[in-house]
Amino acid sequence: MMDSSSSSAGTAGLTTDDDRSYNSGGIPFISSWIASVSQRYQYYLDKATPFVLRRWICFGVVALIYLIRVIVLEGFYIVSYGLGIYVLNLFIAFLSPQVDPEMQQLLDSDGPSLPTRASDEFRPFVRRLPEFKFWYSMTKAFVIAFIMTFFSVFDVPVFWPILLLYWVVLFTATMKRQILHMIKYRYVPFTFGKQRYNRKRAAAAEDAVASRSSA
Repeated sequence: MMDSSSSSAGTAGLTTDDDRSYNSGGIPFISSWIASVSQRYQYYLDKATPFVLRRWICFGVVALIYLIRVIVLEGFYIVSYGLGIYVLNLFIAFLSPQVDPEMQQLLDSDGPSLPTRASDEFRPFVRRLPEFKFWYSMTKAFVIAFIMTFFSVFDVPVFWPILLLYWVVLFTATMKRQILHMIKYRYVPFTFGKQRYNRKRAAAAEDAVASRSSA
């Protein structure tokens, strides 16, 4: 009698242990699958990093698809307004230096700064928001906004010309402040128009100076 009860208790304990191991084994499987998908996603992002033009062409296609859908539906203007504000913030971060010259003057740090005079040493422009993160954030924002257009809860009735006018005024004021900041601290957030060191040109200039001195 005791043997049967003990055997049944042992069987129950074994079943409980098996169920516990089975249930706990499902969580590591899901975690490993998510980690694998995340690694593969990051791998493709890393592969796409050097293809700047192709990435922005893909972004243009995504933005065009979203624009067409909003025009066809004639709604979701509040989503578009929020998207426009977010894109404006990203653009300002893309144009801004990583270290604000005004804050650096206040803190008087020894870190790299932008030249403010013609005699200062040239330092490369480092963006607060790098180009790849700017593209990735823009693309992700448009994809999320596109998905939101499938849910009527986000279609808030508003008078869209007022939102458009307010966004244009906000864009104008923000860009004016950014341009004044660029003029005050003398930096250009783009690659064209900057002086680059050319080894061949420098060697030719040195040869010309040497020939003039020898003559």
